[in-house]
Amino acid sequence: MVNGRLVKMGRASMRYVAAQVVLQWVALAAHIALVAGVALVVDALLTGRVTMGFALPSVVGALSCLAVRFAATRAAAHMSFLASHGVKDTLRRALFAKMLRLGPAYAQHVATSEVVQVAGEGVEQIETYFGLYLPQLFYALLAPLTLFACIAPFSLPVAAGLIVCVPLIPVAIAAVQTIAKRLLASYWTQYAELGDSFLENLQGLTTLKVFEADAYKADQMDEEAETFRRVTMRVLTMQLNSIIIMDLVAYGGAALGIFLTVTELAAGHLTLPQAFAIVVLSSEFFIPMRTLGSYFHTAMNGSAAADRIFKILDAPEPRVGTRALAGVDGRIAVRDLSFAYVPEREVLHGVTLSVEPGALVGITGASGSGKSTLAALLAGRLGGYTGSITLGGVEVRDIAPEELARHLVVVPTRGYLFAGTLRENLLLGDPHASERRLWDVLAAARIDGFVREAGGLDMPIAEGAQNLSGGQRQRLCIARALLTRAEILVFDEASSNIDAASEAAIAALIRELAGERTVIVVSHRLANLTDADTICVFERGRLIEEGPHDKLVGAGGAYAALWRAQHDLERSLA
Repeated sequence: MVNGRLVKMGRASMRYVAAQVVLQWVALAAHIALVAGVALVVDALLTGRVTMGFALPSVVGALSCLAVRFAATRAAAHMSFLASHGVKDTLRRALFAKMLRLGPAYAQHVATSEVVQVAGEGVEQIETYFGLYLPQLFYALLAPLTLFACIAPFSLPVAAGLIVCVPLIPVAIAAVQTIAKRLLASYWTQYAELGDSFLENLQGLTTLKVFEADAYKADQMDEEAETFRRVTMRVLTMQLNSIIIMDLVAYGGAALGIFLTVTELAAGHLTLPQAFAIVVLSSEFFIPMRTLGSYFHTAMNGSAAADRIFKILDAPEPRVGTRALAGVDGRIAVRDLSFAYVPEREVLHGVTLSVEPGALVGITGASGSGKSTLAALLAGRLGGYTGSITLGGVEVRDIAPEELARHLVVVPTRGYLFAGTLRENLLLGDPHASERRLWDVLAAARIDGFVREAGGLDMPIAEGAQNLSGGQRQRLCIARALLTRAEILVFDEASSNIDAASEAAIAALIRELAGERTVIVVSHRLANLTDADTICVFERGRLIEEGPHDKLVGAGGAYAALWRAQHDLERSLA
């Protein structure tokens, strides 16, 4: 009933768990003292010894017990918050650190939606485990022993009868646990799969509408949601049935205690005040265990969530290079490069190419031909390739990630700007950049005029840059990339799905950068590559043609066919 690894990870919170148990025990001791005081009052009433000198101390004592119990209960609740808050922070930091170690290729090991679910909902479920379940577990063991020690001197048979019934509740919990573990594992699996589908469909909603596949995906999600509903109902059924069993044990045990107490009273082994105190305290034998049972189900849910968190934390990490780069001139050499996302299907097959310092190289081909995969491999965002990729004569897999990021920067199809100010986003490229340099790169990206009109460097950036057009967002991302002073810039479909003015501005910037830096342009639109020193044409993961635009068009091969098809299409749309 205790997840050892989870407890180990939250060991910093265990002092708050221990403090909570102590405070709960203090509250119990105050309650026992209160019941004993009431029993003395009952005895005084029966014997006619009630006087002002007796009543006043009794009232003061009762109020003192109530005050101590209130203070201890309130302090225990605060300890519960501190325990759960600490472990949530620890787990989220561990997940974040793991994602950093996995790097940009984390999606090869774990789905984004699952990370979001376990870091949010999953970690919140663990709050109950540390804040309520663990303290109650220890207190539920301590409370019956304390009560037994208080009752046994007056009536050992009653105390023995009560404490014998107490273990029946944890026995019931243990019996349910084996079923609950399998059921909750299925629950979290269905929950994660439904989250995956929802995120994927939401992100691809436009594509689904274009291809009129939204109704099909809606029906598919309805089926997954129904499966999740059935699993949830089974979990609730299991929880309700186990609660009924624990209630029967708790109420039955209390009834047995009352019966034994009445029997002892009738036999003259107990006085009426003693019997009164035992009857009142008999329920306290089972309340802690009964409360533990109510926390058990949420704790099991938290434990199942923890298993999924540990699955992410145990994901194999790519080997990280440690070598530094010195005197990088922008030279790239690719030799016999092959790569597969899944073992049985290669995406790149034996690719060999060279990029000279200061060159402008275009990479093109049909969708799925391996262009973006090559860009990701150059940037070190994917591992597990065979063959060789060297930057400045050093194998990419051997270069330290932060070192590689200083010398090679990728501008993706949809660059990301964080919520905040433009200045904060730009300074990610160079935290020490002066204001003049910030304006210089904005001017180079042909976006400085817009920035001045929008409020300057402190203009607000909304979540996901929703207050910017696609072209504006992309040019700002390019400006940030220029701040890095990287010798190699890779534009991976950076001018796709943007307005014509932004596309022209980006194309002009790329021409200016050629010669100053090594520039690789990945694009399906061939008009963006006509000025390239070399164009590499990919087809089904293979490099099939290589050369300047005029030479490739004259060769009459795959590039020439693509060029004619695009040229004719653009003329017909003009």
